[in-house]
Amino acid sequence: MKRFIFISILVLTALTVLGGNALAVQLPSINIGLQNTDDPQKVAAAVEIILLLTVLSLAPSILLMMTCFTRLIVVFGFLRQAIGTQQMPPNQVLIALSLFLTFFIMQPVWSQADKMAIQPYLNEEINFKQAWQNIQDPVRDFMFRNTREADLALFAGFASIKDPRNQDDIPTNVLIPSFMISELKTAFEIGFVLYIPFLIIDMVVSSVLLSMGMMMLPPVLISLPFKLLLFVLVDGWHLLTGSLVQSFMTGG
Repeated sequence: MKRFIFISILVLTALTVLGGNALAVQLPSINIGLQNTDDPQKVAAAVEIILLLTVLSLAPSILLMMTCFTRLIVVFGFLRQAIGTQQMPPNQVLIALSLFLTFFIMQPVWSQADKMAIQPYLNEEINFKQAWQNIQDPVRDFMFRNTREADLALFAGFASIKDPRNQDDIPTNVLIPSFMISELKTAFEIGFVLYIPFLIIDMVVSSVLLSMGMMMLPPVLISLPFKLLLFVLVDGWHLLTGSLVQSFMTGG
């Protein structure tokens, strides 16, 4: 009993000391407000920070609208539906694969933007306006290479832009929707091609089961192993990802 009381006194003493030390620690505070200044550079820097935070908040939309991510994720979704594996691979795996393929495909574009805009701006060689223009140039060039003329003409007509002579006459707000519908059309074309061999397997299996009188047996249970076997034998992931990457390199 005495030993228990002694240990309890030690624990309470330690907690008291630690608590006192914790109360003595000075915590930093963050103040956000408006202050008067005579230095225009401070105002410009604050505006640039706000614009940067706005761009970061729009990063998911930018990823979908101005990169190859849309085509990749739509094609992988078509592949999963064509094979009939339900939720395999899971959505997280397909999104992660599409994301890292997007980084790989867009790396030359982002490297050029970093070389032409970000590094010169950080070194104070160009101003913010020129840096923003230099960032847009490689991204717009990538989007133009993968956008159909018919889609550009459609949105250029909606924007009342008549007879554009070069790419500079097409504003970015016209280029982005044109690029997106071009990517969706290309993804659907690839998805149609993906469906054909798996559809043939489904038709053959259904015909065999019908001729054998096994109408109560779902054809999917029989055709799924054959579709998986076909996809593995032809090294489907290698062929599909290689074709997708090559399609962006050739601008198709």
